[in-house]
Amino acid sequence: MTSVVVKDVSLSFGAYDVLKELNLDVPEGEFLVLLGPSGCGKSTLLNCIAGLLDVSDGQIFIKGKNVTWEEPKDRGIGMVFQSYALYPQMTVEGNLSFGLKTAGMAKDEIARRIARAAEILQIEPLLKRKPAALSGGQRQRVAIGRALVRDVDVFLFDEPLSNLDAKLRSELRVEIKRLHQKLANTMIYVTHDQIEAMTLADRIAVMRGGVIQQLDAPQVIYNRPVNRFVAGFLGSPGMNFLDGEIEGGAEPAFAIAGAKIPLDRYGFDAVAAPGKAVLGIRPEHIALGDVARAMPFSADAGVELVEPMGSDTLVWTKLGGQGFAFRVEAERHLASGDQLRIGFDPARASLFDGQSGNRI
Repeated sequence: MTSVVVKDVSLSFGAYDVLKELNLDVPEGEFLVLLGPSGCGKSTLLNCIAGLLDVSDGQIFIKGKNVTWEEPKDRGIGMVFQSYALYPQMTVEGNLSFGLKTAGMAKDEIARRIARAAEILQIEPLLKRKPAALSGGQRQRVAIGRALVRDVDVFLFDEPLSNLDAKLRSELRVEIKRLHQKLANTMIYVTHDQIEAMTLADRIAVMRGGVIQQLDAPQVIYNRPVNRFVAGFLGSPGMNFLDGEIEGGAEPAFAIAGAKIPLDRYGFDAVAAPGKAVLGIRPEHIALGDVARAMPFSADAGVELVEPMGSDTLVWTKLGGQGFAFRVEAERHLASGDQLRIGFDPARASLFDGQSGNRI
């Protein structure tokens, strides 16, 4: 069953189009992440689903009901914002119960829902504290709990972890994933953080300029991006891009200065006409030494810069006169000026049209 349907939704502020005839189907129980840079329309789309913004055109359905013009309280959603938005004068228990009391819910039911949310989020010892006595991570748990006690069908998260430090973000990311596994509710989550998107999502919708560029499982988007924008947005460190030309013939190849990369193992998505193109390959797909020599393509390279990253090391060099990075295990010690052989299998690469940027 489909939980949320966004049908031909557009939103404009004056002459500026924020969302452009956008369509999206979210199945029941799915964890969908809206990912993209600032200004791409991801939070705007979430606010339209929540009813905080009125759409200019199109319709929104939740659980089969047309809620396009319904008030937020009547849409069966719970929302967690970037800011905690807790009442400072109330205890945690008061913050959790406030909306339920306003709705006229019975005291016994309120107590039951608060106890359940507090157990799931592990905030039972905090119920009598006020927000000022809580850490950032604890406040965000309370904010999530306030949505959780409503017992709704759809949870909407608008960059809930962006105000936290790296360690807390990592911890709460795990808690949100556990929460989804326990509840199996539909969750739509907005972020610009690709790590959050990759680790949390069942599917990711990568957005740019009010349009969904690609909607698929995280590994599909990571390994087979539909265009250069998606390829460059996902991955840390980012994908290597080499400008060159496709040469046709019996044995097609990608030509860069001083080298030709064979494309006989590459899985083309479209007919490749000779001309300018961009080849992308991720740093972790680069082999070294004897392994590199056994690859369909290999070349000698000189180390220019070494970036130790703890679990591994990022090494910068040049290939065909263009900047090129690859990863090596942390135990391998390389220094500027070292010479080595690098190589990769073009089957793991991505080719993009030189003009449109679309995958070839």
